[in-house]
Amino acid sequence: MKLTGNTIFITGGGSGIGRGLAEALHTRGNQVIIAGRRAGRLTEVASANPGMGYIELDIENPASIASVASKLIAQYPKLNVLINNAGVMNIDDASATIDEKLLVTTLTTNVMGPIRMTSALIEHLKRQNDAVIINTSSVLGFVPLAMAAVYSATKAFLHSYSMSLRFKLKDTPVKVLEIAPPWVQTDLLGSNNESRAMPLAEFIDETMQVLGTDVEEILVERAKPLRNNAGPAEAAFVNEFNDTMANPD
Repeated sequence: MKLTGNTIFITGGGSGIGRGLAEALHTRGNQVIIAGRRAGRLTEVASANPGMGYIELDIENPASIASVASKLIAQYPKLNVLINNAGVMNIDDASATIDEKLLVTTLTTNVMGPIRMTSALIEHLKRQNDAVIINTSSVLGFVPLAMAAVYSATKAFLHSYSMSLRFKLKDTPVKVLEIAPPWVQTDLLGSNNESRAMPLAEFIDETMQVLGTDVEEILVERAKPLRNNAGPAEAAFVNEFNDTMANPD
């Protein structure tokens, strides 16, 4: 992917990986527009990065997605990059009754959100000379974290969806990329100061280096052991991973 001269829309751009990507791309000479539910976070990020745009978006609401897409196309006709980054993560227990609100919120945000956002902008992106859709999944889409079973399953979905989308768009100007982060120090599950997680700045720096190549999956080195696990020993690996996460000592 070319790293300059784009007009880029990022969902979930007010914090964490979304903000990190937005600021890194902004400094490289792109017009970046961030979106999210929390207006205060959006204005804070935009104020710290003069020239960056922002727009409020409720990714769970189809009407909000449609409205935002229309505004984007009208205000930024050169929009050529969509980064589906918004996501929520909560602890659950697949062996017990799953809280209905947790289930609906996670599926609506992590699964239906990217589908709806992509659908709302896809015809516009097809008309661009060089367009990109980037979906932020997770290594947990390949090696599920049992204590966040619903979240992990949504990221597995996003990987599958990205592959189908890539195939369907192979004869168009739209490329489909996937960023699969490892555990990163962000607000998700209060991981900002988690020593086992990858520092956000380090993750963004390495991600940008890989993003500037022609690969379809954007993987930092810490993500590769989990991403490359699929195979006959998958179940044993997943069990060992979850035992380690449940009993870190």
